[in-house]
Amino acid sequence: MLMNHTNHTEDDLFSCYGPSVVGYRYFAVLWGCLVTITGTVGNLMTILAFALDPRLRTRFNVLIVNLASADLLYCTILQPISVDSYLHLRWRSGQLWCSIFGLLLFLSNSVSIITLCMVAVGRYLLVTKRAVFDRVFSNRGLISLLISAWALGLASFGPLWPVYVFVPQVCTCSFHRTRGRPYSTILLFFYFFVGLGCVGVFYLLIYKRVQIASQALLRYRPSRRSSRRKPASSAQGTDDSGVESGMTKTCSCEMSSQVDLDKNTDEITCEKSSESVQRSAMAPSSSAIKSPPDIVPAAPLSTPASTTAAPSPHSGTSGDDDEFKRVTRMCFTVFLCFVFCFVPFLLLNIADKHNRAPQVLHMFCANLTWLNSCINPVLYAVMNRQFRQAYHVLLNRAVAPFSCLWSWWSPLRSYSPGA
Repeated sequence: MLMNHTNHTEDDLFSCYGPSVVGYRYFAVLWGCLVTITGTVGNLMTILAFALDPRLRTRFNVLIVNLASADLLYCTILQPISVDSYLHLRWRSGQLWCSIFGLLLFLSNSVSIITLCMVAVGRYLLVTKRAVFDRVFSNRGLISLLISAWALGLASFGPLWPVYVFVPQVCTCSFHRTRGRPYSTILLFFYFFVGLGCVGVFYLLIYKRVQIASQALLRYRPSRRSSRRKPASSAQGTDDSGVESGMTKTCSCEMSSQVDLDKNTDEITCEKSSESVQRSAMAPSSSAIKSPPDIVPAAPLSTPASTTAAPSPHSGTSGDDDEFKRVTRMCFTVFLCFVFCFVPFLLLNIADKHNRAPQVLHMFCANLTWLNSCINPVLYAVMNRQFRQAYHVLLNRAVAPFSCLWSWWSPLRSYSPGA
């Protein structure tokens, strides 16, 4: 009788059965399977595209790959376990795997948040302090940042190892709501509110800076047109961020003048800057392609279009500005999707401290967070031409063997021995 009572207690400890979720579990299982397949294939294609296509090996895409790695960890290892628990309405992997699952779950989420912060800070430095950006996001700097992101996530949620338990409300493993306090509360507040809040602030600052740059470029367009009529040398190149040095200096002067000087001083200063840029371009010295530490470019990060072909004099600045806006818009959309996936779950847990809300509602909000791990590759394909082309090449390579097999098999099917 004691053994039966003990087994019964263990079954209750790892069970999430409830009459209200018997039918819902099939939707959760189907949703989880789609997330597993889409997230695994999409994030793996993102990593392979970066590895195989030299045009995608830019500094910001390194952060994109790190984000894809965190999502791939969830989709390939954690999501199938969640699907199994929803299918049977109980945790079947034991307490050890429950603790491992909880640790990896929050490690993946924390690395995603830290990476989103890096992307936002990096893009802000790109348009404000280019010299600082080059130092922080150098090759060594990127390696240090990536290692630090994973180490910080592991160090943050590793101490919660003793309190990772099965949570019946969401049919998955997480830290205990009360035994982990106040440390768990501080962590969630730091990552999900302070971290994501800072990301939003940086994108707001980027938006204001780009608006100032666009207004400055429109304001001084006549002076730029007059300077373009002069012969230009091909000494002006592009750097890793796709910023043309001559145009960047002119834009920097325009935006700094917009803030510090009045209208008349702006026109005189920027006209002189335009002439100095042209003189430096005609000179044989290579100093014209070096960007000063305090430039404020309205140009994009490195893209294949900007690194392989120099833009024309009439469309270089606008093309760089448009590309910068497109990439920033893509990064901001990734951030918004992350917030959309996690905010309902966080708000529900804050509002429902005593677990009075229906279990189905808890499960649905938890299942909504699954979407975050598979949606990013879709956004890259829709909003970034280079990733879209790389995905297309990878898919063609994957389908090619089957196409060859089908072309070899079709004549055999149509062959008739009596013909």
